[in-house]
Amino acid sequence: MIFIAAFLLVLTRSSGIFLISPFFGSMNIPIMFRALASVSFTLVIFPLVDAATYVEFPSTMLMFLGMILEELFIGWIIGLVAFISFAAINLAGKVMDMQVGFAIVNVMDPTSGQQIPLIGSFLYNLAVMTLLITNGHHMIIAALVESFREIPLWSMQWNETFVNLFVDFTSGIFTTGMKIAMPVTFAILMVNVGMGILARTMPQMNIFVVGIPMHIIVGIFMLSVVVPFYIMFLDVVFDAMYGNISLAVKTLAP
Repeated sequence: MIFIAAFLLVLTRSSGIFLISPFFGSMNIPIMFRALASVSFTLVIFPLVDAATYVEFPSTMLMFLGMILEELFIGWIIGLVAFISFAAINLAGKVMDMQVGFAIVNVMDPTSGQQIPLIGSFLYNLAVMTLLITNGHHMIIAALVESFREIPLWSMQWNETFVNLFVDFTSGIFTTGMKIAMPVTFAILMVNVGMGILARTMPQMNIFVVGIPMHIIVGIFMLSVVVPFYIMFLDVVFDAMYGNISLAVKTLAP
């Protein structure tokens, strides 16, 4: 009975990363496939966990439910911290779309089931491909395995440090997003300055007719220029993501 309870707890923590983490939590991946993947992870991880920890079976079903929610929260946090980096990419895409003139154009993102900006969809999908090419999804799995060493079953400790740390993570969404969007935003700002000067020197020119296509042309050109540097910047973003996951897990450790 103890082994069954321990297996269910490991399964619950493993399934947490399939709720929201990049790639693993994508909505376009069938639920059945995600469930089978979670069971497969558990079958591989469980012998290591069972050898390192001992779980006392709870005396009541309510206590066991609390254990399940705790383990689900740990897995969900691992996925959420990883997702925060991609939220910054979505923010950068929204800022770029607003500056270029694509703010009214949204596309359906199959990975999240929501409508996201056009440039944001491009940057997000490029980031997911980069994550897979660089084996970043392996790092998320490694973080899950490491969490069982840092936080054994039924031993999570909640403290205020985690709350402050999570606030820092979420506040970094704006900082990272603006760093990614800064080249395009600055280029559009220079275009607006130039258009303002032309409007003063040539009042007969319809600035709105010229300005809208100029924003699109300059925005797409700058985006094509910064894409190689964006991929290089993703290396920094992913390194910070791995560090944040490890830091969040250690904060919840007993």
